[in-house]
Amino acid sequence: MNILGISAFYHDSAAALVQDGQLVAAAQEERFTRKKHDEGFPIHAIRYCLREANLDVTDLDYVVFYDKPFTKFERLLFTYFEQFPRGIGTFIHSMPIWMKDKLWIKSIIRHELGYKGEILFNDHHQSHAASAFLVSPFENAAILTVDGVGEWSTSTWGVGRGNQIELLFETRFPHSLGLFYSAYTYYLGFKVNSAEYKVMGLAPYGQPRFYDRVRETIEWKSDGSFRLNLEYFDFLHGLRMTSARFHELFGGPPRQPETRLTQREFDIAASVQKVTDEIMVALARHIRQETGMRHLCMAGGVALNCVANAKVLEEAGFEDVWVQPAAGDAGGALGAAFYLWNTVLGNPRSFEMEHAYWGPQYSEEECRSGLDALGARYRRLEPDQLVREVAQLIAANQVVGWFQGRMEFGPRALGSRSILADARDPKMKDTLNMKIKFREGFRPFAPSVLHDKAPEFFEMNGLRKSPFMLFVANVRPDKRVIPSVTHVDGSARLQTVERHLNPLYYDLIAEFERQTGVPVIINTSFNVRGEPIVCTPADAYRCFMRTNMDYLVVGPFLMDKREQPPWQEEGDWRKLFPLD
Repeated sequence: MNILGISAFYHDSAAALVQDGQLVAAAQEERFTRKKHDEGFPIHAIRYCLREANLDVTDLDYVVFYDKPFTKFERLLFTYFEQFPRGIGTFIHSMPIWMKDKLWIKSIIRHELGYKGEILFNDHHQSHAASAFLVSPFENAAILTVDGVGEWSTSTWGVGRGNQIELLFETRFPHSLGLFYSAYTYYLGFKVNSAEYKVMGLAPYGQPRFYDRVRETIEWKSDGSFRLNLEYFDFLHGLRMTSARFHELFGGPPRQPETRLTQREFDIAASVQKVTDEIMVALARHIRQETGMRHLCMAGGVALNCVANAKVLEEAGFEDVWVQPAAGDAGGALGAAFYLWNTVLGNPRSFEMEHAYWGPQYSEEECRSGLDALGARYRRLEPDQLVREVAQLIAANQVVGWFQGRMEFGPRALGSRSILADARDPKMKDTLNMKIKFREGFRPFAPSVLHDKAPEFFEMNGLRKSPFMLFVANVRPDKRVIPSVTHVDGSARLQTVERHLNPLYYDLIAEFERQTGVPVIINTSFNVRGEPIVCTPADAYRCFMRTNMDYLVVGPFLMDKREQPPWQEEGDWRKLFPLD
């Protein structure tokens, strides 16, 4: 049986294909269109999934959408009418989009795919819950989903047993921890639904001296239930997130994007992160007490906050916590498909999501022909030689683009589409931010560490492994030899690497350890600010040539920047790997 899951029309559109209970392929539309957080119908991601499984659209048994558009539309209309005449501008702005696309999902699917079979719709937070529990390593677990808003729910919790999910509690719009965090993202001058992670990265530079003021904007109880003080927020009836009263509370209007950050912004970020941590821990503790479950599964956009995740693991009383690597809306496509297969159709669970490598891969011949068409100059190396030479380059403070195997599903680069560098070099953080990524200097970089060596370098505090880079851990004081992945508060957002999941990447880090004594390297996503992670060899070469990266590896091919011909930006490089 072939089930196609789809998420679309809000942000991070994606598709996932489940075949007889096994995940075959999953990808975000942005990687193909090169439009970051692309919200459009994921036609290219769908075609990739079908191609990966060697299927035609006629082979699909079901297509399932990750939320219920008419229920969501009901919530929007109810909100607009309740706020009338305030919010009329938002209403006028949003209605054409709903009339054109969002209400006609079935028609769009049939038109875009030529699909004539059954189309089903899943509840938004049910999709999140399924994406967390049904592919987790746990037979039974508590489930927590937290995001901006689905249809009406903004957070839910419940239990999963076998192939069944029961959601027991929900928080309803407009009270939303995701929208709360996004409002502060907006106020600090960053883009909503895109740059919330910047607030998380900014927080360690500050002190929570605005904690009491942040608490005025949201109240919560010991069970983690919360309510926004809506006088401080404007998302109900405006095209902005915060109100005049919010601006008065914090002493001024929102920071203008790209202007200088001050200690005030650092301290506001620290305060909102502290409140978020406390609410998430309170929620998780309550769920632990109510359900008695030893394990917790999490999804929803707020579950991408790896600082809060670490607090939940350390303080909520669970033995282990598993977070969906594509915890945001993209993962809803996967969750909807598994919810249909396991829970609705009653099939036993048979799949565990041990890794996130579910996107396109390119054969050696495809890589070679693409590089040749671009005029690239390269050497082909056998795996042992490639690992040895790249480890030497990283140890010599060279920055290396690393393009291997299947692309990651979710927002993190995990050793398939990564930029690699030496974490020991104290200047490397600034070099990568300024000359490679072209992004703000406060942004931290993550370490990839050999799984079996992680406890030697990091205080794991109950963290058994972190394959998806979704938890932080403090660097041990006696191991501060990796300054470029040690944040100002001593923490690091680590990825633990196991050989059976990514042999070549593991061998590279192991070889780096053999040469240097340190089993840790910098791993940052293979992109520049404002662009999605690269998908094709041509994407990788273009990013390599437009930045100050020193070397590029694509499959078995190693390229030295100094040997490449001048880059012609007007070239038709995208045609080398057609989207369809």
